[in-house]
Amino acid sequence: MKKIFTKITAFILIAILICACNAVKRVPNGKNLLTKNDIIVNGKSTNDETASNQMYQKPNSNLLGYRLRLNLYNLAKLNPDSSYQAKFKNNPGKYERQSKILSAKQVDRLGQSFLYKGIHEFLKRTGEAPVIIDTSKTKKTLLRLKSYYFNNGYFNVATTYDIDSVGYKKAKINYNITTGPVYTLDSIIASISTPALDSLHKKNPEPSVLKSGNQFKTSDFEEEKNRITTYFRNHGAYYFQPTYVTFDVDTIGKKNKADINLIIKDNSIQEKDSSRTEPFKLYKISDVNIYTDYSPARSKSQIKDSTTYNNFNLYSYDKLKYKPRAITDAIFITKGGTYADFRTTLSSRYLNNLKIFNYPSIQYEVDKRDSTAQSLIANVYLTPRKKYSFGATLDLTHSNIQDFGIGASISETIRNVFNRAETLEISARVNVGSSKDMANPNNNFFNVSEYGVDMKLNFPRILMPFGTEKIIPKSMIPSTSIAAGFSKQRNIGLDKENFTGGLSYLWSPKRYNTAKLDLLNAQYVRNLNPDNYFRVYTSSYDELNGIADVYNTNPNNIDSKGNLIINEGTTGFTNDVLTGNTVLSPQTNEYQNVESIEERRIRLTENDFILATSYTFTKTTKKDLADNTFYQFKTKIESAGTLLSAISSLASLPKNSSGNYDIFNLEYSEYIKTEFDYIKHWDFGKEKVLAVRSFFGIAIPFGNSDYIPFSRSYYSGGSNDNRAWQPYALGPGSTDAVNDFNEANMKLALSGEFRFKIFGDVKGAIFADAGNIWNVLDNVTDEKAKFSSLNDFEEIALGTGFGLRYDLSFFVIRLDLGFKTYNPAHEPGDRWFKEYNFGHSVLNFGINYPF
Repeated sequence: MKKIFTKITAFILIAILICACNAVKRVPNGKNLLTKNDIIVNGKSTNDETASNQMYQKPNSNLLGYRLRLNLYNLAKLNPDSSYQAKFKNNPGKYERQSKILSAKQVDRLGQSFLYKGIHEFLKRTGEAPVIIDTSKTKKTLLRLKSYYFNNGYFNVATTYDIDSVGYKKAKINYNITTGPVYTLDSIIASISTPALDSLHKKNPEPSVLKSGNQFKTSDFEEEKNRITTYFRNHGAYYFQPTYVTFDVDTIGKKNKADINLIIKDNSIQEKDSSRTEPFKLYKISDVNIYTDYSPARSKSQIKDSTTYNNFNLYSYDKLKYKPRAITDAIFITKGGTYADFRTTLSSRYLNNLKIFNYPSIQYEVDKRDSTAQSLIANVYLTPRKKYSFGATLDLTHSNIQDFGIGASISETIRNVFNRAETLEISARVNVGSSKDMANPNNNFFNVSEYGVDMKLNFPRILMPFGTEKIIPKSMIPSTSIAAGFSKQRNIGLDKENFTGGLSYLWSPKRYNTAKLDLLNAQYVRNLNPDNYFRVYTSSYDELNGIADVYNTNPNNIDSKGNLIINEGTTGFTNDVLTGNTVLSPQTNEYQNVESIEERRIRLTENDFILATSYTFTKTTKKDLADNTFYQFKTKIESAGTLLSAISSLASLPKNSSGNYDIFNLEYSEYIKTEFDYIKHWDFGKEKVLAVRSFFGIAIPFGNSDYIPFSRSYYSGGSNDNRAWQPYALGPGSTDAVNDFNEANMKLALSGEFRFKIFGDVKGAIFADAGNIWNVLDNVTDEKAKFSSLNDFEEIALGTGFGLRYDLSFFVIRLDLGFKTYNPAHEPGDRWFKEYNFGHSVLNFGINYPF
């Protein structure tokens, strides 16, 4: 294997060297390939990304210094048609011979095939033509650089360039910048013609971007324009635009300083062939008209239904189908209020959030009834979506449970259910799959299945028996969701029935912040086939069977081959050990292992009932999908069982034989859980992004529980976690993933990933993932799995690797290859690079980025 890998590596290196020697293949004589742009400012090279972006010409892209796309382009024939025809011109008999075998038409068509033409077209499209130095573009770049530094306060900047040869047909360009002294702002005054705007400007509580002593930057002046415009338009100045803000910069008699005069003239009004000016007016809202079933086709039709509610006028071309408050709650523009841009934006957001209208439009017109012409009529045009909409999906899936699966789902959405803008979503799903690890006595290909039904009813308001407007105002766009669901699995693990239900509230305290309160979140998990435990969790069976091979004394526990019988033998042997009917004592390792296996079996086969309350807060600075410089913080706190315990205690309900409370003859779970998740991205330009993520979560059982339900515990490994391990295959602690599905109640994770462009839509990444899971303050007795001191941080695993991503715009296909760099399952001193090879690597497939 090593010899083959060595040969492949040698072949790749030789191919790279051959291509590298041919980098100037397409460079004409007398011309040079651009290898580098060097910006030298006051004698020193700079890596200023913004300055680099002023270039009209940039060198060919490279991957770790190798110009892959250029060399791919050089491998292509630029005129494959001519080359194909020339082959027959030089040898006419060859064409005749091939025509007798294939026919002339087929021979001509062969010239258009992928082998002769397509491969060269592919290489040209995928590759990159050589960037040849063009002095006219170099001079344009010099002008751009001069403008760039001038706009940053260097008014006496001088620029030159020179071209240095760095090899045969290769050269770099040096851009020499002498900035001179930087200018700073001195006095700043304002000259505003309209008295109303002058008064507003003086009252503006937000400080100016322009401050005396700051370096002169054109970008600051643009920001100040936008700041002033936003403030004015939010206080009635409907016709005000940034173009009305100008600046007079005076440097006469100043040494490296500039006096700034902010100038805002009166409104310029164009009337046919003439124009005039008048002071800007601050507008009030005289009427708010809402057209609830508008469409362009019926804009001139007669209104058939109308009503007035809280100073809002509602109109309908058909019968009004909405309770007035359902619509008016979404409108923040009020009659008698001052015109404000932010109210328009907020209203549009709220209306979109209702999900019952298509593209709501808000338009203003001057109210001709007002003799002072300082009133606006707000017209809100709403186009309803269809009341009923149907959806269907079909998916091919792969997971750690299924080798192959086919999933299908259907959904029905009903809008405006109770005429108050509610939406009801009902969906059903089914999945059939194939798994070689699951029981398959009939040898069927599709041997596992799951189906489920879900319902969600959404209200665009907080549903409470008391008013919440003072706590959560409607400007936070609140909503309430009531959800319920059922699912059933067959031939998957122990087979389960899962019932869920919940009541939750969602709102946005600020523009990019969200808060969610799950007031009630109920889950009931029923194991249908608990006797299948040791057939599913084979590692537990193998360990128990190995101990029984030495210490079993009851022949009824084993079969003819000497293995424990499932379930009679496994149950019998475990009882014998724990009741003292073997030579094992509680002090022996084997006894403790049997006890641990039985504890895990009970925990994973017991039915679970969870009634929890949780609060989740998320904050992000991400503006849109293209924003690659942002952070996101998410925290969650969850409490389960506390309400049930309080009721049981107040009602003096009896406890069971284990000393715990029951509900429906089932011990409910009681725990508190908290999580912190932080993601940060840095954009270094040229599609280079550094992304990091940190996560910490812990769930502590108490009261009615001494362990965390499997569905609420943590696992490590997988395509979105530590990519050097399979899902559930890392930890807990320094255990060597002894169980089939390893989980625990505390998790720590830290990941870093550097992303870069390779060519076209193909991106690359190098990454490092660290973390592990542990048991803490629960009933697990294995010391290797527990977190008991700070020394256990030495059990943090490290995986490193590289990946490829293909960007399809609407989603990203991702492949990551992870290597076990530090494995805490090995003995101390033998953990680094023990399994750092392809044989122990893990290939992960994922959709979109991991964080």
